[in-house]
Amino acid sequence: MPARSLSNIQQELLKLYAADVPENDLLNIKRYLAKYFAQKAIDEADKIWEDKKYSNTTMTQWLNENNTTND
Repeated sequence: MPARSLSNIQQELLKLYAADVPENDLLNIKRYLAKYFAQKAIDEADKIWEDKKYSNTTMTQWLNENNTTND
């Protein structure tokens, strides 16, 4: 199997690992990354909802469909 080169994010993280970041900073970085990727997922979901013209009524209908199939 051929060796793969590191992605740009892996390269940046390796630089960070070499810096011996204090535990508190590491925790903050992990939180920041989690929030960043969560926001990206939310933004993409919002875009899909807008494109498909979904609404709160749509969600209620989905929930009701799910509840009736489980009875």
